[in-house]
Amino acid sequence: MGNSFESANFLIESRLADAARGCADALYDLGMAYSTGGGVDIDLIEAHKWFNLAALNGSEAAMMCRADISDDMTAREIAEAQRQARAWLQGTETRKAA
Repeated sequence: MGNSFESANFLIESRLADAARGCADALYDLGMAYSTGGGVDIDLIEAHKWFNLAALNGSEAAMMCRADISDDMTAREIAEAQRQARAWLQGTETRKAA
């Protein structure tokens, strides 16, 4: 059992590294993981955040997924996901500048 957890954790970590470089596919993959429970607990706020970031990087699939999960979220949850997406963007800009 630890093996699948470790491999899922590695997948998330590697996707986060790619996401920090603005890889739309990695951002989308993270959204999928959090929306379906692929190696992580389902978290629609986190999923929306990643789909939003992927959409900003041109992923049409992410735009559709973001719209789909928005139907199951409150306005407050969507606002929090958007706040977290802005914070992620600011953090990646800070890391790139360093």
